[in-house]
Amino acid sequence: MLIRNMTAADIASGLRLCRASRWNQLEKDWSLFLKLSPAGCRVAEKNGAVVGTVATLRYQNRFSWLSMVLVSPEERRAGIGTRLLYEGLALLDDERCIRLDATAAGRQLYMQHGFLDEYPIARFTRAADPARIVAPNGNVRPIREQDFAALFDRDREIFGADRQPILRSLFARSAECAWIAVTSDIQGYCFGRPGFLFQQLGPIVARDENVARELVAQCLTVKSGERFAIDAPQHCPSWLEWLKSSGFTEERSFMRMYRGENRYPGRPECVFGVVGPEFG
Repeated sequence: MLIRNMTAADIASGLRLCRASRWNQLEKDWSLFLKLSPAGCRVAEKNGAVVGTVATLRYQNRFSWLSMVLVSPEERRAGIGTRLLYEGLALLDDERCIRLDATAAGRQLYMQHGFLDEYPIARFTRAADPARIVAPNGNVRPIREQDFAALFDRDREIFGADRQPILRSLFARSAECAWIAVTSDIQGYCFGRPGFLFQQLGPIVARDENVARELVAQCLTVKSGERFAIDAPQHCPSWLEWLKSSGFTEERSFMRMYRGENRYPGRPECVFGVVGPEFG
């Protein structure tokens, strides 16, 4: 088996692996990885076919993200996933902190490699339901280009590092899910992106649960005919209950984990939906 750099020519294979695992990513997600981390993505190749992937992203000099550890169903339990994990860790060997979102199945493996729990995340999905309206109160408006400077400053504080390229990509892909609440300063904002299975909402950042509700309600109203997903940190039980009352169903769980010095955790108490397990 050969492990080599991923290139644009491998995106189709990456998408094939996503579909086989019922993951949500589209071509533009893989393209974003290759654009932001051209030397940080790998594929495992067997008999000339791509059978696995791993991707990494560096967020300034603060921490890096490890994700997209995918293996063909017919090649699982043969050690390929573990080899790809080792490859991803080797790529980030000079980092003081590596973070990731682990599935329940993957958490034990990551713990064996020195990762510690940070906080749990639950995925909630909502079927397309134009008849079920979650009415917003009109306290949010679309994000505009002139909002970005202040929004990016705020987001660095909340996320713990700069991620302007990712937020700009989300805005370009789904501007109708980019909303902001502003009074004298920014009270909250959200972005979204299309996917194979559902429209992913995130990040959802807010000073409190009421602002988060307003942001999500606006997205559900504008795109009422689509299926949605939100990966919600579990720090606010009433927020999770509101999602359920608004038609969302809890589908699966993740654990946000880290290895090393987690000096820049951001402000997770202000995060009501993460971008997703691949981007943080």
